[in-house]
Amino acid sequence: MPVSLYPALELFLDLLRCPKCRARLHPDLRALRCPAGHTFDIARHGYAGLLTGTRATSGDDAAMVRARDRFLATGKYGPICRAVARLAAEADAVSGQGTVVDVGCGTGYYLAGVLDQLPGARGLGLDTSVRALRSAARVHERAAAATWDVFRPFPLADGMADVVLDVFAPRNPAEFRRVLRPSGRLVVVRPTGRHLAELRGRGPAVVRVDPVKEQRLHRALAPFFEATRTERVEYVTSLTRLEALDLIGMTPSARHLSPADLDGAGLLPDQVTVSVLATAYRPASVTTSGRTGLLTDGS
Repeated sequence: MPVSLYPALELFLDLLRCPKCRARLHPDLRALRCPAGHTFDIARHGYAGLLTGTRATSGDDAAMVRARDRFLATGKYGPICRAVARLAAEADAVSGQGTVVDVGCGTGYYLAGVLDQLPGARGLGLDTSVRALRSAARVHERAAAATWDVFRPFPLADGMADVVLDVFAPRNPAEFRRVLRPSGRLVVVRPTGRHLAELRGRGPAVVRVDPVKEQRLHRALAPFFEATRTERVEYVTSLTRLEALDLIGMTPSARHLSPADLDGAGLLPDQVTVSVLATAYRPASVTTSGRTGLLTDGS
C-alpha cells in the first residue's frame, strides 16, 4: 500500500527522523526507510510503526479504546477539549502552517479538536497503543499518527513543533523542549484532586490523584518551561449506567477492577465531577542540559 494513500502522513515526512540513526525517512511502498536501510512499516490503518523493541508501557488495550471512543463521543469532555484548543491557539503563527504534536494522543480526540480550531495546522499523534492509533490515524484529515514511547527521544527533528499537547499523559520535558520552536507552546492537562471524585469513593482499586502531583510537575518542567496561563475546567456532568462503565473502562482503573463488578454492586454514580487544570507553557530562555525531566504519573 503506497504511502500516498495517507496524505496526512506525507505531510510529516520532512519532520520525521529515523529512531535508530536520526536520518530523514522516505516512503518505500508500505514502509518508511532511511538511507542506512532502517525500515518501519506503515500499518494498513494508516499509522507509522516507528517504535521497536521492548515498550515501556502497553498502552490502551482494545477494550479501553472502545470505552474511550464511546465516552468521548458523548461530548462530556468537550469543555476540556475546547480549553486545550484555546491554549494551543496562543502559539505564534500556529493558525498558518503550524505543526501540532500530541504526545500520548490515544484515539486523537484532543488533537482533532485542536486542528478543527486551527484550519492551517497539521497534527501528529504519538502513542504506544496500536489499538488507539487505528483511530488516531483517521481522526482528522490533517492528522497523522505513529507508534512511539514518551520515555525515549522523539523521532522528530529539532525545533519543528509550534504546539506540543500532553493531555492526561506521561511527560518528557527535555524532549518537549527540543522539538518545540522558540515561539512554541506546550499545553499540559492533568486532573485536580476533585476529578472523578465520585468514582474514587466507589472502590479501593480506583486510581487516585497523587496529592503532590502539581509540585512534581512544576519541578520537572521548571528547567525547560515557563507557565503563561492556566485554565481550571470544572463542572458536574450526569452519567447513564453505560457512560459510567465506559468512564471507568477508559481510565487506568480498568486494569485493576471489573466495571461489571461495580455495576452489579450498584456502585456506579449517576453524576461525576470533572476537574482539570490546563496550562500553556512557553520554552524557558535558559534550559538545563543533560536533564531528562521524566514524569511517569500520567493518568
